[in-house]
Amino acid sequence: MPAFDKPVASLPGQERIVRNAHGGRVFIHATAAETAGVLGMWETFSAPGTGPHWHTHTRETEAFRVISGRYRFWCGDTVIEGGPGTTITLPPHVPHRWLNISEETGRMLAIVTPGGFEQLFIELERTGASSDAEVLALERALGIVDSGLQASPP
Repeated sequence: MPAFDKPVASLPGQERIVRNAHGGRVFIHATAAETAGVLGMWETFSAPGTGPHWHTHTRETEAFRVISGRYRFWCGDTVIEGGPGTTITLPPHVPHRWLNISEETGRMLAIVTPGGFEQLFIELERTGASSDAEVLALERALGIVDSGLQASPP
């Protein structure tokens, strides 16, 4: 992996736009390949009532910051709701999911350290994976495990 010895810039209108598993857009701002593994950073856009399934990161600390909309986060046994400015930071091995509970498209900034998980969105776009089995296979390759928890009520 090359050294992380120069700035990584993601300029408005020049972002790498891919997709998430629930159909929203993702703007990739920095990848593990660009930061020598230090971090990955992206913005995710989610339609009302959408979000990822229960899952657990085995490698990364993950941080979310709500930019617009209102979200409900399930983090282990803790439930947190919040709008713009709400920030959630999770260590590895905490089963979690989130859901856009507003009536508008929500937007969140997300950062993982070490980087690498952002590759999921790039691979979803590259492969066209759309079935649960295809998405889970991509997640497993990145150290993400299906937490096996039932969907939480909105």
